[in-house]
Amino acid sequence: MSLLAVEWDDAAADGHGALTLLDQTVLPERTEHLVVRTVDELVDAIVALAVRGAPALGVAGAMGVVVAMDQAEREGWDAARLEAEVDRVRHARPTAVNLAWGVDRVRPLVARGRDAVLAAAREVAAEDEAANHELSRLGADWLLARVGRPRLRVLTHCNAGALATSAWGTALGVVRELHARDALELVVADETRPLLQGSRLTAYELAEEGIPHVVQVDSAAASTILRGLVDCAVVGADRIAANGDVANKVGTLGVGLACREAGIPLLVAAPWSTVDLSMPDGTGIEIEERPGEEVTELAGRRTAPMGSRGLNPAFDVTPARFVAAVATERGVVEPAAGAGPDRLVDQI
Repeated sequence: MSLLAVEWDDAAADGHGALTLLDQTVLPERTEHLVVRTVDELVDAIVALAVRGAPALGVAGAMGVVVAMDQAEREGWDAARLEAEVDRVRHARPTAVNLAWGVDRVRPLVARGRDAVLAAAREVAAEDEAANHELSRLGADWLLARVGRPRLRVLTHCNAGALATSAWGTALGVVRELHARDALELVVADETRPLLQGSRLTAYELAEEGIPHVVQVDSAAASTILRGLVDCAVVGADRIAANGDVANKVGTLGVGLACREAGIPLLVAAPWSTVDLSMPDGTGIEIEERPGEEVTELAGRRTAPMGSRGLNPAFDVTPARFVAAVATERGVVEPAAGAGPDRLVDQI
């Protein structure tokens, strides 16, 4: 993937530089970029899912502090206003921990000036790409040792590829690593209702890479798993609690239940920044509720009766007992066996 989901373009905004986002709401039909120069524009882009995916949100959050600083300079904000606007970026989406983590990573540098914050934000992006490559290698190693087949059939849910990160990908990074080793037979990509990140984005990335794949409706996932048509499932994460409970795109829990019943592994691939050791388990993770119209309408057309309201949780939490392994750049742990990510601290 040559396209970057989020980057700082020094040539944008008349040479002053600006945050640029690949607009993922119009993929795969069109390739368009948003030039973000205000906090309002960034928050709107985050809420609208123009930029999405936990690691990409972490980078966007870090660079968003620079956006706020630049706007403060142009408009003469005082320190209190700047703090409030940075908070707006930090809280734009509640479930994914990386957005707040990215903001918090660079925020202490504000007093040192814009250049220091921008350098730190770029470091966040570089570290994320390196982490993605390492966790993909470790995750692929674990799967090949666990499954015992030379070429794997992998089910994915939502999009956790280059489009959801600074580059390369997490869950889809594992897939790309397997493909590079000629150890991948097929990817079964769930379409991912209601915004179709699987069919619009994951399939787009797979097609760009020439990776064999099919797209299925979400409700087919359990049957596909129980019929023995896949060997494992690999998903990303928006937040991983200390005990190994995993918040990810809604529908992941059903995949985990089916994998447990079928006796095949569910591997969660995510950078260490997605692990929230302050959260003992998944019961405290806030589940974002998105507009009901995303369920009751399609492409602006009503698909449900006018009197019907949509229930639209964006995420669910898969208990640790259904998660065979979590792969981060620091190593692989097995929550279902009682080794939650908090134990990893003692292993490095």
